[in-house]
Amino acid sequence: MFRRREVTVLPTGRPEGPTGIYIIDPVRSTIGFSVRHAAIAGVHGKFTAFEGILKLDGARPIRSEIHLSVQTGSLDTGSPEQDTHGTGPDCLDSATFPLMTFRSTAIRDAGDERYRVAGRLRLKGLELPVHIDVERGRASRDVHGQDRVGFVGTTVVHGSDWELGAGPAPATDGFRIGDEVWLTLGISAVQVRRAESA
Repeated sequence: MFRRREVTVLPTGRPEGPTGIYIIDPVRSTIGFSVRHAAIAGVHGKFTAFEGILKLDGARPIRSEIHLSVQTGSLDTGSPEQDTHGTGPDCLDSATFPLMTFRSTAIRDAGDERYRVAGRLRLKGLELPVHIDVERGRASRDVHGQDRVGFVGTTVVHGSDWELGAGPAPATDGFRIGDEVWLTLGISAVQVRRAESA
């Protein structure tokens, strides 16, 4: 369990981004997804149980790191039938593979607080490369004196790469869902350790 006691004090001089170790606040964060199928409508939902660590280097953002873990059984589409199918053996197979993980391998500065994050997504025992387009929000200090930073991110993955949706989904009137899965991240993270002095 992480402790949330230390507070970042950024050095004076030229502005730098947030620096130190941050953990994702699941109460103020969201991990959502959207999948289309053969009909006009699509399947939308989110994961309700996840955790993650951000190792941020404000002076050199490309040296930052992101680690994320999601409980696949926490999928929530608002429909029990869709949830059962989505977490079942034809899709996420949560009983066999309870976790989906992401770890960054490289970060490219795209300018204007935007970044292209390359990483490895592990799902159903298979780890493949993905890219996430990320935009950083403004750092702030909340009413409890905790330093926070926010990010929004999007990526598109192909379900067939991980053999998701192997059969027709009864919740979508028998239509097989589309191959493209849009993942969206809305992250609020709290600092737990400031950067070590050089």
